[in-house]
Amino acid sequence: MADIAAELADRGRLLAPDDPSALVELLLESLHAPALSNIEAAWAPEIVQQVKAYREGGVETYAAGDVFAEARRIAP
Repeated sequence: MADIAAELADRGRLLAPDDPSALVELLLESLHAPALSNIEAAWAPEIVQQVKAYREGGVETYAAGDVFAEARRIAP
């Protein structure tokens, strides 16, 4: 594995100036992908339940303007 990492590092040094940051972003995403997919899977039933409640009128809703006004009042 160390040989592959060293080879990739060498090849990374040959990238165009903007490409290394894109590569780093992809690598960081790959580190978090399993954790994020587990979190998304855990939240999926809750999301389905909340959407169903909203569609059935079981959730109190607020106008966006009112929400933003209250947010500005609380945290100016």
